[in-house]
Order: sequence, then C-alpha cells, then structure tokens
Amino acid sequence: MIRAPKVQSLPDILSVSEIERLIGAARKLRYRVFVLTTYSMGLRLGETLALEVGDIDSAHRQVHIRRGKGHKDRLVPLPDLTYQGLRALWSRHRHPRLLFPNANGSMNTIRHASSPMDRGGVQTAMKKMLAVCGIKKKPPFIPCAIPSPRICSNRA
Repeated sequence: MIRAPKVQSLPDILSVSEIERLIGAARKLRYRVFVLTTYSMGLRLGETLALEVGDIDSAHRQVHIRRGKGHKDRLVPLPDLTYQGLRALWSRHRHPRLLFPNANGSMNTIRHASSPMDRGGVQTAMKKMLAVCGIKKKPPFIPCAIPSPRICSNRA
C-alpha cells in the first residue's frame, strides 16, 4: 500500500495589530476573552476550552495546561491583561469549575453547565470575526486539511 506523503505547511501567523483588531471585533465577552487567552498564552483551541478555574495560579501568574499535545502537562505564564479578562468573564458566570462553560440558556443554566463551549461554535465565531476585520489569513487553530483517498497498488 502506497500512501501520498503528508504536506506540512506552516500556518499563517497573525500580526499584533491584526490580533488587536480581531479581539476588538468580538461582540460577546466570552469570545473576546477566548481569543485573548488563546493568543496571549499560545494555546491550542482544545487547551483553551478545557481550562478550569483550578488551573490558574494567580500568586505565581501561571496556568497549568493539562493533557495538551501529546497528553503532556505544562505551565504557561499568565499575562496581566489576560488575567483581568478571565476574572471579568468568570465574575459574570461564576461557574465553579469551567472558565468557558457552554453558554446555552440563562445565567443559572450556564452556572451549572457540564461541558465547555462548543468547539464548532468558537470556530464559526472566529471566522465571522476574521470576516468583519477583513483579515484573509487562516488562524492556526481552524482546521483546513483536505482528506485524500488511500492509494492502493493492487486491487483485492
């Protein structure tokens, strides 16, 4: 069985001014803080969604990322602006565990949500924010891979 080689291309990286425009284009606080957290700490989409209140060490200004790429844990520095944004978001929903709870329903429903925000919803919101800003680059955490069929040398 012969497989086509994987093409590894580097993602388009947004400049600081583009990220500022992107954060400013978010109409909802949860998406604004989500983008700020993801870019300021260099996190992946799933890592940001999985953040919990207990992962933040405000005394040492660090965030414990659990089960990141390769199922490895790591500590990431927490910038002051991101810390303030996370506190503002948490003070609104006051979920006992999740920083980005599923936002369907009333505030009482959000406070008792059992899952984080939807991955597809975040990606759709990100695409809309990029369109509003007029940025033509694809952010690194929006998947753009095209599946290719397997190539077989002999037929069974």
